Amino acid sequence: MLKREEIAQRIAQELRDGWYVNLGIGIPTLVANYIPEGISVEFQSENGILGMGPFPYEGTEDADLINAGKQTVTIRDGGSIFDSSLSFAMIRGQHVQLTVLGAMEVSEKGDIANWKIPGRMVKGMGGAMDLVASADNIIVAMSHTNKRGESKLLKECTLPLTGVACVKKIVTNLAVLDVTDEGFKLLERAPGVSVETIIQSTEGKLIVDGEIPEMQI
Repeated sequence: MLKREEIAQRIAQELRDGWYVNLGIGIPTLVANYIPEGISVEFQSENGILGMGPFPYEGTEDADLINAGKQTVTIRDGGSIFDSSLSFAMIRGQHVQLTVLGAMEVSEKGDIANWKIPGRMVKGMGGAMDLVASADNIIVAMSHTNKRGESKLLKECTLPLTGVACVKKIVTNLAVLDVTDEGFKLLERAPGVSVETIIQSTEGKLIVDGEIPEMQI
């Protein structure tokens, strides 16, 4: 199974030159550390950064330079800082080509639940609801199952939804999947993980078409 960093590395392969990309909290923030050589990508954080770089080395952190998850980050040469209202205008105006989010559940129709577990106190859904409502290209980074071994790729989400029919691709610790009109389509499997393991770990409809290659990390 993939580690968190390896999930981020695989998602980084989806980046394209010239894209503006928003990274959500958790695993998505790690994507900034793995930009493929030869391309230029501008990472946007909804608290007001464009041109966000990788995490700083220990001892070089700037406590005033943080991402939406309140983690210290770096800013690349030519980057800019502005107020969150302008940042959300970028998002709502569809000026971001890719959004990478974490999730607690995704349904076979592409619904995403990633902001609230009933009974637990949360501050709110943050910018995720704006992102899923505005973005055309959403990739989810998540573990395939929960701590009890139960699937997080479901027929229907059981947790409060963040967005409906919006997720396009999912990268988990077991697999890469597209979300299609017919369900989850298995594209790649993690090194050493069998198709049978992925089938057993997926509650929603899973389409397996032909030989499934291993991911190249």
